[in-house]
This record gives sequence, C-alpha cells and structure tokens, in this order.
Amino acid sequence: MTGHAVKPEPLVTIDGVAKRFGGRMALDGLSAVVMPGRVTGLVGPDGAGKTTLIRLIAGLLKPSAGAVTVCGFDSIADGEDVRGVVGYMPQRFGLYEDLTVAENLTLHADLRAVTGGDRAAAFQRLLGFTGLEPFRGRLAGALSGGMKQKLGLACTLIRPPRLLLLDEPSVGVDPLSRRELWRMVYELVDQGIGVLWSTAYLDEAERCQSVMLLNEGRLLHSGDPTDLTRRMEGRSFVMRGLDTAGKRGALAEAQKRPDVVDALIQGRSLRLVMREGASAPVGAGAVEPVRPRFEDAFVSLLRTSGGDHAATGVVPSITATAPAADEGGFPVEAVDLTRRFGDFTAVDRVSFMVRRAEIFGLLGPNGAGKSTTFKMLCGLLPMTSGTARLAGISLAHAPALARARLGYMSQKFSLYPDLSVRQNLDFFAGAYGLAGGVRRAAVARMIDGFGLRPFVGSDAGELPLGFKQRLALACAIMHEPAILFLDEPTSGVDPLTRREFWAHINAMAGQGVTVLVTTHFMDEAEYCDRVGIVYRGAIIAMDSPDALKESARDAGLPDPTLEDAFIRLIERHDRARETA
Repeated sequence: MTGHAVKPEPLVTIDGVAKRFGGRMALDGLSAVVMPGRVTGLVGPDGAGKTTLIRLIAGLLKPSAGAVTVCGFDSIADGEDVRGVVGYMPQRFGLYEDLTVAENLTLHADLRAVTGGDRAAAFQRLLGFTGLEPFRGRLAGALSGGMKQKLGLACTLIRPPRLLLLDEPSVGVDPLSRRELWRMVYELVDQGIGVLWSTAYLDEAERCQSVMLLNEGRLLHSGDPTDLTRRMEGRSFVMRGLDTAGKRGALAEAQKRPDVVDALIQGRSLRLVMREGASAPVGAGAVEPVRPRFEDAFVSLLRTSGGDHAATGVVPSITATAPAADEGGFPVEAVDLTRRFGDFTAVDRVSFMVRRAEIFGLLGPNGAGKSTTFKMLCGLLPMTSGTARLAGISLAHAPALARARLGYMSQKFSLYPDLSVRQNLDFFAGAYGLAGGVRRAAVARMIDGFGLRPFVGSDAGELPLGFKQRLALACAIMHEPAILFLDEPTSGVDPLTRREFWAHINAMAGQGVTVLVTTHFMDEAEYCDRVGIVYRGAIIAMDSPDALKESARDAGLPDPTLEDAFIRLIERHDRARETA
C-alpha cells in the first residue's frame, strides 16, 4: 500500500451519546469524532450542551446512553487511563488567587506527580511558553484576565496530554490575549496534541480546522467550517452610507422582515443575511453583496433549526424615555479622570464627553482601566483627581442625585441569586424609589418586555445565562434612566442572546438614552457611535468605528477589521513609547 497516507485514528469517538439530567435532555444522540493534530471547535449557544459533552469526554460524567472512547479507552470503565491522556481546562479554572504563579504550578505538579528534573523542565518550558516568567512571583489574583487564562493553560499542561479540552477559554479575554491563546494552542497542535475548543465567539470557530455545531443538545453540523459558510453564498449583503438614526431605523425594520435571517450594525453600515431564495434587500443606503462569514451560517442554521430562542431577531418593545433636562449639553463629562491604587495609576487623566442618545464604547485589554473608569463615573469608586458630571450634576458635589439619573449593569452578575425574578425586580424598584402603581407597572413592563414571565417564580441564580443578563438589564433600566452604563454586559452570552440584548440597547438609544458600554466583542463595538481605546490607563484613540478601521488600512491590510485596528493602535502606541 505504498504511496497512500495512513489515516490517523480518532482521539475521541462519540457514539450515539445522550445525557439526561432529571427531565431535561442535555445531549440527544450525538455521534462525532475528534481527530489528532488539529483544533476542533465545539460551537453552540448558551445551554446547547457544550460543557456536558466536554465533561463526558473527560470521564467526569456518565452518559445516559451511548459511549465515549478516548485514545482507545472507555471514558467510564477506563477512567484513570483517560485522565492520564487528557488535559481539561474548565470554564472556571480553579486557580488559587492567594497563591503566586509559581505556587499554582507547584500545586498542579504535585497533583500530577511531576517531580525532580521533570518538574524544573516543565516550569521552564511553560513559563517561557506563556510569557509568565517575569510574573512567577505575582499572586494569581493580581493577574489580568488574559494572564489568568495563560496560567490556567500552563497548569493544565504540567504533564503534556494527547488531548486538550478547553471549555470557553477566551470568555472575557481581550483580543490581544485571545490571539496569544490561539498562538499557543496552535504551537501545541504542531506538537501533535489534539485540541477541542468550546466557544461562543464565531470568529474563533473560523480559526478551527473542524467544528461541531450544537443546539439544544443536538449536533447540527460536523466538519470543516468553510463547508457551512459556502452554503451562504449570495445571501449576505451590506447596506452602506447610513447615519446614526438611519442605521438604527434600518435595523428595526430589518428585524421585522420575515425574509431577513440576521441584521447587524457595523459602523455606518448594516449587514443583512437573507433567507434562502429571498431577493436582495432594498433600503435607504447603497446595498452590495459581501463574502459570507461563518457567523452568517451559524445564525441562519440556528434560526431555521427549530430551536431559536430569539426568533428572527424581533424583541419585545422596552420603552425608556430620557428626561429632557440634559438636552443641549453632554449627559456624561469626564475631565482628567485619575485613579491611583498606592503607587499604581489605574486611570491616568482620562477625558471624554458623550452626547445625548449616543452609544459610546470603551475598548481595551484586560487591566487597561475600563472598569475602573466606569466605577468612578458611577460613583462606586472615588476619584483620586479630576471631575465627572452626569446629566449636568457633579459627582463630587451631589453623588446621590447624579446616581439617580443612571442605570448600571456590572461585569459580573450582581443580582440576588436566592431571590426569584419577581423579588429581584421588586427589590430594585424599591431601591430606585418606585412605589405603588408606578412600581407595579414598572415590574410588569420589565417582565413582559424581556420575556421573563415563564421564570417569575424561579430563583435568579438558577436562570440560564441569557435570561440572567435579561434580568440584570431589566433591573438596571426599570426606573427609566437618562444614562445607562453597561460593563461587559454580554461576556459569555451566545450570539443570538447578544443580538437580542443589543436590539434593546439600540431601541433605548433611539428613545434618547445615553449608553456607555465596555466590551471585548469587536462586532459589539461596531454598534457604538464612537469608541475610545483604553490602554495602560489612558485613552490612546477615540473616533467612530469606521474611522478607526480606516486608520489601520494600508497595502498589507486593505480591508481591516475593528480588531485589526484595535491591535495596530496598541502596537503603534507601544512603539511610540519605546522611541520617546
């Protein structure tokens, strides 16, 4: 049989696997393989069954039906053998934040019985591989989000596995750190390690050599992601040349049309994906066909598979009327905003103003100072120096009055998990001073507007992630604030829920609410009217998304994405500092 390459054996064989938790079917009859020497993407919305499948492969759960074979071992009968060949990094990796980088590595080396010279060699290899050598004495709790993920990966690789399971490793990680994670993972693939990477980031799915697309426990597609993308030829369009009001109006109209599968704002443009067989869209701007993306195929498949929890993108109407007192001025003003923690300057003389009904985004790497800036503007953290005004009211002179004009949704779920949905809404209504009929009407409006009625008696902590985010936003806006602060509001949320979430935000901006948002999703930043790039505590660039992309355009990058612009601006800033 000379001249014929030997086809490698699968690392994982999933044969008719089902998993039931009580009355809920988490996985339903899955059959697929994971091959060695490649990255296989495990893609699907919140609750699709991704984590359940990974835990079955790792031998941590027993299937209700079917079988999982890992490197020739049965995942249950040969559990010890499976754990010897698999490295598993769960969503919430168990780093000890009060231990240093080196101490965390030492603990995991002890657990995996890596000793003596092997341990010293592993530490040298992993600290160099992840770039953590200069930080080996730093507490894990003091690392940025991206550095924590790198340390988590290093701990998982103390003993090199044949199969690496990564459960959404880049959630909440900035684009620079995400690129570093991908670089490291492909170095591992070059060494022959197979990787299963679970993700809700659709641009990451395009980087995988194979994908498994899950929805509601069923496998919708398995294979090369380009096979799925090719099916979308002739269905993706961009409507260009829209102003702020025009793009929001066009988005609202598109979301009502049955022939539109997906609609996304991209700077001054609107990206549209049409149903199969539909004619090209017609609108206020110039319409032109564009190359389809995996995201187009992903959303189209979910919305035609019978399991779409966001229907065609239409969401219930949420009314929010901003008070007219701030018309003619700037609802948000920050002048030389500075915050120091001891000798460390987290925010360094940040200044910007946000217009009424504007969506203003703050982007930056982990630890850049975005959340610190937000907390100062919300009155949750005192300023070291500088001034801030909300709706014309000084935070220094009347903080309570200023805070009454804003709604705030924090980066981490901040509701009361042991209270029901209705009890959380009632509590926040009381905290905002709503009483009597006004309070009852506000609670009812939020329940109906965000589709929470089936969950009104459920504890908030038991809600699916997407519904937790709905509830958090409802609690933030029920008093109809003039200003809305959203700190990474959709981190970890699936793409359909993010679209629904942004439909609410755009509707509120259209009704006069001023919105400030931090995000790691570059497509979310495209929704913003203006974006400020925050790096090392300072704003290094501020403009519209289209203008920022234009600043990165050159012969080598003729059609830059916002992520390209983000990274180039940071690289230019670093080079300027080095030569100064």
